[in-house]
Amino acid sequence: MLSDVIAAVATPAGRSAIAVVRVSGDGAHTVASRVLESFRPEPERRAARSRVVHPATGEVIDEAVYITLHAPRSYTGQDMVEISTHGGVLVPAETLAALVAAGARVATPGEFTRRAVLNGKMDLLQAEAVGDLIDATAPAQRRTALSQLDRGLSLRITKLRSQVLDLEALVSYEIDFPEEDSGPVAPERIDGAVEELCEAFRDLSRTAAEGERLREGALAVIAGWPNAGKSSLFNALVGHERAIVTEVPGTTRDAIEAPVTCGGFPFRLVDTAGLRATEDRVERLGVEVSHRYLDAADVVIFCGECGRRLEPAEQEFLEKLNGRVVMVRTKADISPPPCASESGIRVSAISGEGLPELRTELARFAFATLSGQADLEPLVTRERHRAALQVALEETEAFRDSRIAGLEGAVAAIHLQAAVRALEDIIGVVTADDILDRVFASFCVGK
Repeated sequence: MLSDVIAAVATPAGRSAIAVVRVSGDGAHTVASRVLESFRPEPERRAARSRVVHPATGEVIDEAVYITLHAPRSYTGQDMVEISTHGGVLVPAETLAALVAAGARVATPGEFTRRAVLNGKMDLLQAEAVGDLIDATAPAQRRTALSQLDRGLSLRITKLRSQVLDLEALVSYEIDFPEEDSGPVAPERIDGAVEELCEAFRDLSRTAAEGERLREGALAVIAGWPNAGKSSLFNALVGHERAIVTEVPGTTRDAIEAPVTCGGFPFRLVDTAGLRATEDRVERLGVEVSHRYLDAADVVIFCGECGRRLEPAEQEFLEKLNGRVVMVRTKADISPPPCASESGIRVSAISGEGLPELRTELARFAFATLSGQADLEPLVTRERHRAALQVALEETEAFRDSRIAGLEGAVAAIHLQAAVRALEDIIGVVTADDILDRVFASFCVGK
């Protein structure tokens, strides 16, 4: 139900100074008054101190601070109370239990934000941005989420929707006045509007690859022949000893993954087994895993020792990567100065030489467009957005083709209506339950 009183602990469980318990819904203030001694809903947005008591037993649970918020000037658009208790596991849980005993129910994941969407406090793109902001591990992710929360992508989608509606209005005007010479609207005007729309859809869709990569983290796979310094480089980029390093070739038997940030952008860094033919069954399985990661990689960091010419097999391997590679020359601290023919970034996992340059190059390689922008443009960051934009593009192209085929304007315009619906699915003008369920499934309970 949309209006019943819900409650949840909005902060992570564990030892902490404070925890926040949220209450929202019609009657939230009444429920809170049964748990907070001397509760007063006025003045709102002002902190007040109170004891938390169980409504059935009268047992004192905690000394807390609460703030009241009145509809519609709250996160959910409903009456709300936010109670700051002492942290830990027991006190917040018992406070929540007291609120449930007073008439609230425990919120489902993302239900507070879901109510904010349904009450018009934010659109679906902004709600997704809330989740992305919480999950952000790199500055670029934070900036993109904040831009989307500030309606950057929403405004872009809304503008595209308005353009489709304007085109539909032109077609309707043409239908309503068929007796006019060549119609009241020049065909070239409609044709131009269609092409402009299609190109706008394509432009925004082109951001999907980097946008989704930004949200998930680019997959960067370290590869090379055995004992080329791959695991040492992996540890240096991660910042601690994550992979085992020995002088014995073939030490790494499986892929090891860790998150890193390079140039402000997120990466999923993977250390893989050395690429060589081997009779060792376990090592051979590790090489097979390496190839699976290499096939999926956004960028391959290929390691070759400084001062050593690449073998023909290595050259052949690099050619098969089709340019998805950043060449790295390892062990720079124990190697002679580079010769003119030696390509790649010289790095040392021991001294740190070349690591800043490698991080910069990885960011430029995996996020070529974004890394060159001072301010991030609106990005398509989810498959849901990309799929809906593809539908809008296909429907607009179908409208164009229908006109060329000589179909009546009213029939052709059905495709424009479908394009509008696809765009409305993105921003949540049409809030079908299945869309909302997918969006909020990954949210924490208190959000």
